Amino acid sequence: MFKIMRQIKTKFNSVHVHSMRLAGAILAASGFLLLPIFISHSQDSAAVNLGTDLNSLRAGELFRVGLEAYNRYSFNESILAFEQALSFKPEEGLILDWLGRAYYRSGLESTALRQWQAASEAYGNETPEYVQIRSRIEVVNARRSLFKMMNEESRYVGIGSFPGTTSDEIFRFSQPSAVLPIEDGSFWAVCYGSNEIVRIDVNGIVRARERGRPLEGFDRPYDIVRSQDGRIYVSEFRAGRVSMLNAEGQWLAHIGSKGIGDGQMVGAANITFDDEGYLYVVEFGNQRVSKFDPDGNFIYNFGKKSDNFAGFLSPTGIAAKGGVVYVADSIAKTIYMFDSNGMYLGVFVNQGISAPESINFSDDNELLVSDTKRLLLINKDSTVVQELSRSSNTRLRYLDAKIDYNGNILTADFNDNEISVMASLDDVASGFFVQIDRVISNDFPLVTVELTVQNNQRRSISGLDASNFHLSENGQPVFNQQFLGSESAQIADISVLIERSLTAEGLQADIADALRDINAAMDGNISSVVSAAEKPSFERFNTASSGSMNAAARGENPLWTDRWRFDLGVRLAATNLLPLSKKRAVVFVSSGTVGDLAFEQYSLSELARYLSNNGIVFYTVLVGLAPASDEIEYLCRETGGEVIPLYRQEGIAPILQTINSRSSGSYILSYQAVLSTDFGKAFLPVEAEVHLLDRSGRDAVGYFSPLH
Repeated sequence: MFKIMRQIKTKFNSVHVHSMRLAGAILAASGFLLLPIFISHSQDSAAVNLGTDLNSLRAGELFRVGLEAYNRYSFNESILAFEQALSFKPEEGLILDWLGRAYYRSGLESTALRQWQAASEAYGNETPEYVQIRSRIEVVNARRSLFKMMNEESRYVGIGSFPGTTSDEIFRFSQPSAVLPIEDGSFWAVCYGSNEIVRIDVNGIVRARERGRPLEGFDRPYDIVRSQDGRIYVSEFRAGRVSMLNAEGQWLAHIGSKGIGDGQMVGAANITFDDEGYLYVVEFGNQRVSKFDPDGNFIYNFGKKSDNFAGFLSPTGIAAKGGVVYVADSIAKTIYMFDSNGMYLGVFVNQGISAPESINFSDDNELLVSDTKRLLLINKDSTVVQELSRSSNTRLRYLDAKIDYNGNILTADFNDNEISVMASLDDVASGFFVQIDRVISNDFPLVTVELTVQNNQRRSISGLDASNFHLSENGQPVFNQQFLGSESAQIADISVLIERSLTAEGLQADIADALRDINAAMDGNISSVVSAAEKPSFERFNTASSGSMNAAARGENPLWTDRWRFDLGVRLAATNLLPLSKKRAVVFVSSGTVGDLAFEQYSLSELARYLSNNGIVFYTVLVGLAPASDEIEYLCRETGGEVIPLYRQEGIAPILQTINSRSSGSYILSYQAVLSTDFGKAFLPVEAEVHLLDRSGRDAVGYFSPLH
């Protein structure tokens, strides 16, 4: 465990006299008046006055200063103001609550949890605020291990299902055989029985239907995958071919034809792409696998009986990763391994599986297997088989299972004619983590609320719409609630952080190449370039000028030093992104090290939580020949990013461009406030509830209208 190098200590009962005089002078110079603050502690319309004594008045105005700083993303300033407010009202629950929020957004979760614990005690267990804060504490404690996808204790349960025919006999689709998750939270479902693919949103609404080539259509579509360039491929079982579609599902071309010759197929079933973009098609009828290049040209087939391989009996699922192709055989109850040239490598696993249908990578190290009535997880290195879910339904037949972009497992139940949505018990128990990021009241009584929705692995929940949100004031529905959309369609903002170590000084040409490639991949949408020197600073640059970008890569001053600061560089690059788009990332150009002074002020875990709690993903573009350090790997993994070698064969653009397509989990709503503002002195409550299938989450905050 990495040692936390810095702890911020909170003091409730005392504050330095000079600090308080200075704070008062700042307030006076800023034109602030010492006004009373009204804080709601209940669901009714009654408000509780902090009091009219001098301490209460000072606490009230400092609280307002802190809240305004919080809404400007100035979390350090808000922490100072809330701390000073607490010195006047040491046991005020609302101030403790907001102090915890500011520490949480600063990445100091342990300190935030202590403030929330104190706030819950101050509120008392008879209040709604106590329940809200205890729920938040439980969720944050449960998600302290970031992006923990699955573990050996994981069990998955159904949280919803989308039947092919509704309860009122409305037909939607027939015999789903495969699913393909989409970044916006929806998914394509291959419908074998109705000869189509349908796109279904998170609420189960069918948003699109595609039936393949005009006039001819699909002929028993079976499986679906997506290539690196975004095109969609659908195998057609009866036709013995694969249809190529564009990203919207519209037909482009056919690959292969029915038959037993080279490039021909019988019973085209499960399909997959490898890391290099080659397409593999399982031929159930020909008992083999055919390989095609990215343009659909036949290369070879494999899987027939040979000197060292007995041949397939009933090939089903297929997946490829790291130069190895994994093929399941449902009759042999085995998953075999082949290299990318079709050479047999041996048995991957033949114990603990009964009738595998599909196999898909849940991440780089685990295979998710639909085993007819069970869902299994198999570790690629240890081959340990873990049962995630089992059904006693005798009709059920999972033909496919994949993890969607909200962290759920989607299953295609062919016999029961439905798509099921499954989530881990931990996620179901904890619900969603809903965080109201900002309340904008400049145009009061029009109030705008920005919020994010995540699960307990900090994964953003995408695809929500107006039906999933309910805003209220003091427990009463707000007037004229409007859903203004999500930021999932926006172009991402990125900050580039450049390592200024003595090692990196010898890699200046590579750093310049990296910055140019990043700029090209992001279409010039770089918000800042930060030098991680002894004193990190912003570089001047113009994305339209190659000379300017080269100068930014070199740095304007002699910055190269063995005393460069990784932690301060990350904080500076990340903080610059906070007022920008909710879709944001820091891209670190590095030789692979973090330096000897990496965590002098902020620990590694604090950096990870600062990034994650503000929706910032951390990527590293690796220059030179050294591998990335464990700390860099950790920060990328824990925020959902990736380490990318600069001179990889595919280039860095395909990975960086996914920043634009990933969801931020951020949503914007507005409403017309009806509560009395007391000329801008009243603290006005707003609550947000989010519901999706069998899960929900809630947050409650408050705001001030403009002073009158």
